Amino acid sequence: MRQFTAVVNPHAGGATGAAALVALARLLREAGAGLRTEYSRSLEHARDVARAAGEQGRVVLAVGGDGIAGRVGGALSGTGAVLGLVPAGRGNDFARALGLPADPAALARLLLHGEPRPVDTIEVESAAHGRTVVLGSVYAGVDALANQHANRARVLRGSASYYAGGLRAVAAWRTARYRVAVDGEEHAHAGYTVVAANSGYYGSGRLIAPDARVDDGLLDVVMIREAPRRRFFALMNELRTGVHVHRPEVRVLRGREIRISADRDVPYGTDGEVEAVLPVTARVLPGALRVLC
Repeated sequence: MRQFTAVVNPHAGGATGAAALVALARLLREAGAGLRTEYSRSLEHARDVARAAGEQGRVVLAVGGDGIAGRVGGALSGTGAVLGLVPAGRGNDFARALGLPADPAALARLLLHGEPRPVDTIEVESAAHGRTVVLGSVYAGVDALANQHANRARVLRGSASYYAGGLRAVAAWRTARYRVAVDGEEHAHAGYTVVAANSGYYGSGRLIAPDARVDDGLLDVVMIREAPRRRFFALMNELRTGVHVHRPEVRVLRGREIRISADRDVPYGTDGEVEAVLPVTARVLPGALRVLC
C-alpha cells in the first residue's frame, strides 16, 4: 500500500488547503495507506520537505494551488519520485490540465490505484534567481502584473481575482518591446505578453495555449502583440475557450528552449508566483516528473 506525505500550503485558496485534505486523508487511511502531513512555512520549505519525502520512497502530495504544485513538482523533477496533486488553491491550473477529479472519493481512488505518468517540467533560469524547476508556464508581461494584483487581493477569490487584476494591469500597461529566442531563432515582438506554456491553462482556467501538451517535449510560445486596449479586453474574454489564438494579434511558436528579454524591467512569473523581471530562459525537461493522473 502506498505511503504518502502531504505538503500543505495552509494559506491556499483563502486557507482552504488544510480543509481540502481532511476528507481525502480519511479515505486514504481507511484504505490502509499511510499519510503524514507537513505544513509548509514557505515555498522553499515545501520544496525541501518534498525532496526529503521523495528520497524516502513516499508519494508526495502537493495540497494547495499552482504555487505549491510548482515548487513540490519542481523539487521532484528528475528524481524518479511520484507526485500527487490535491487542488485547493486559487488557480489549480496544472491539475486542470491533467484532468484531475474534484470529488474526494474519485481523487482518493486515483491516488491509491493510479499509475504514474511521465510529464514534462520547465527549467527556469535567470541571472538574478539562478535555476528553478516549475510545471505549468513562464509568463512575462501584463499577465504577470495581473498575477501580482490577484495574489494581493483580499476580497475577491479564484477567477474573479485574476479578472479584476487583469483589468487593473491592462489599464496601466504600456507596450513592451521583447526579444524572444526560440531554439536560438530570434523574434522581435512588441506588445502585452510572452508565455512559454507547458500546460495549456493559466490564470485560473484561462486557456492561453490550447494546443499545449504536458508530455510532448515542447513549450508553446504565445505572444500577444500591441493592440488597442478595447481589443485586448475582448481577447481576454476569449481566453476562456482558447479561440484568441485565431486573432491576428496572437502568434504561437513551439520550441524546447525559450529566452525572453525586453527593453525595460518587465515582470515575469511562474506557476502563479511572480518571481522577478526579465531576462529569463525556459527549457523543457521531457518526461522528467512522474505524476498520478
